[in-house]
Amino acid sequence: MSTPMYAALDIGGTKIAGALVDEAGSVVRRVELPTPAKESEARLVSTLDAVIDALAVEPAWSAVRGLGIASAGPVDTAAGTVSPVNIPAWREFPLVESVRSHHALPGTIEPVLLGDAVAVAAAEHWRGAARGVDNALCMVVSTGVGGGFVLGGRLYPGPSGNAGHIGHISVELDGPPCACGARGCLEAYASGTAIARHAQRAGWAPPAGVPATAAAVAVAAREGDERALAAYDRSARALAAAIAGSATLLEIEVAVIGGGVAQAGDTLFTPLRRHLRTYATLDFARRVEVRPAALAQDAGLVGAASAARRQAAVAGAAT
Repeated sequence: MSTPMYAALDIGGTKIAGALVDEAGSVVRRVELPTPAKESEARLVSTLDAVIDALAVEPAWSAVRGLGIASAGPVDTAAGTVSPVNIPAWREFPLVESVRSHHALPGTIEPVLLGDAVAVAAAEHWRGAARGVDNALCMVVSTGVGGGFVLGGRLYPGPSGNAGHIGHISVELDGPPCACGARGCLEAYASGTAIARHAQRAGWAPPAGVPATAAAVAVAAREGDERALAAYDRSARALAAAIAGSATLLEIEVAVIGGGVAQAGDTLFTPLRRHLRTYATLDFARRVEVRPAALAQDAGLVGAASAARRQAAVAGAAT
């Protein structure tokens, strides 16, 4: 009998990734296409289909026992719909039905949907930086900012799958408008987009031919550019306030930070830990530990596969 595999999709404002993941949580095959985030619903669906097509031609596809979808949110896991803040064409889009109808997906497989940051929490708790931790916040800091909680040793997605949507809590009462409609959201300070925008407003510019991204700002920060360093410090301070608030409310022990912005390493984590000492002042909150994600860019995929694996196990037990 062939080794069971699980298909996974990870949909965000920057990329749509897909993978085949084995029983141990290892990514066997990975594909990725840029998200046409500002284009039509049809263009988005065709990109998603192309990712699935690329997985379906793999020999291991025949061993797929389940498929998990991690999507930027908000999501509605009960309805199978998504309304990603950074993908305007998808509002209450029936993502599960769209994937279910793909010609390559066996009719016996029911896709399972979860928020992308909840998927990261599932992955990091399964085999990453939150492994063995009973109470953790796992964050994705990239084009947007999301989060997922592990509480009492179990993933806590909430009734609609949106628990941990930390990017849209306010860290500044009179802060700038956010795409979600509120003001002063964490995402408006800590996302990669926000970091690049703040650095540019301070007068920083990337070298000729280099896109103005958070990664480019990180390079400049490592070279000592004060404007770049200030942009990362601003992001770190906002993240520290949000993590401290979570520790105060829920007594989390660990905050795991992943996503593209976390790839800046000490450029982000050194000021983050410094600011956290200022915000997490109560004894029980002060103990929260910040860790970089262990699974890097594959965390969403591994978490989606984890959800598919659990669903397949439940279905198998029922029969």
